[in-house]
Amino acid sequence: MRAVILGTGLIGTSIGLGLRGAGWTTAGWDPDGDVLARARERGALDQRLASGALPSAAEADVVILSGPPSSVIDTAAGLETDALVMDVAGVKEPVVNAAGGARFVGTHPMAGRETSGPEAASPALFRGAAWVVVTDGATETDLGTVESLVAALGARSIRMTAAEHDVAVAAISHLPQVLAGALLIEAAAETQALDLAAGSFRDLTRVAASDPGVWAQLLEINRGPLRAAIDGVMGRLVALAEALDSGDDDAVTEFLAEARRLRRSLAPTVSPVRVALADRPGELARVGHALEATSVDVRDLQLRHAPHGGGGVLTLVVRPGEAEPLRHALEAEGLVVVE
Repeated sequence: MRAVILGTGLIGTSIGLGLRGAGWTTAGWDPDGDVLARARERGALDQRLASGALPSAAEADVVILSGPPSSVIDTAAGLETDALVMDVAGVKEPVVNAAGGARFVGTHPMAGRETSGPEAASPALFRGAAWVVVTDGATETDLGTVESLVAALGARSIRMTAAEHDVAVAAISHLPQVLAGALLIEAAAETQALDLAAGSFRDLTRVAASDPGVWAQLLEINRGPLRAAIDGVMGRLVALAEALDSGDDDAVTEFLAEARRLRRSLAPTVSPVRVALADRPGELARVGHALEATSVDVRDLQLRHAPHGGGGVLTLVVRPGEAEPLRHALEAEGLVVVE
């Protein structure tokens, strides 16, 4: 299978790396020649293209539009090829509408990083991730081809309409981006508040480090669903504020309990194991030995550094039944497990 990738930043380069690892042949182009060269150096491309001209079906099985949202819309509006074209932009209705009657499938991988560029790319970026495949105007054959590509990258396809997608991502992607910015700006207005920021605040605001140019485009293009999501969360915050003002402890508890219930429903139950790391060589190697000895399934991890560098607390998230054996193995390595 042959794929042409137009746009070789984080997502485009990650797609190229993943597809080449799955046996595909890839060619790519980017308006920034330096970005294109770095993607080729990373091993994402078999061939660098001289221009962003769309190939024919005889030259490519799939053409992937992987640029900023505005450029994807512009390219989709001028499609003149018999090749199957797909995009990976974070908004779908404007893109699908621009493509008109072309042979086109809109998609959106629900994976990414707050860093950008080919250097941040990984062939494993999409493994286990949901990947929306938009059904609007697409044939079953083309949907199947795109879903085969998604499977080759280790992701799982979820079919949706463009409108359904845009409403959903406004709530679970675009709104969190806005809230992360608001939290940081509000905290910065309070003297020394950011000096106290720990794991929960850093987790909540991680996405604020993303490229503001690309995000500004996404938020503007999807402004209708996003505004509805903002209004919804503002209404909930106002109701909570009123409960606090009136001393309605039951309403506050109900709010927190419902949030807790929903959060727990997102993933299987897990247990955190926290280990204190000293500022000396070999600490992470000891952790590695404990993980090797127990063969636990690490579902997530986080390192909270000491304030001025050196050491910190490493949190390993594992299945509940694996927490106790891991604690014993860490202690056997001479490490301090934090309760």
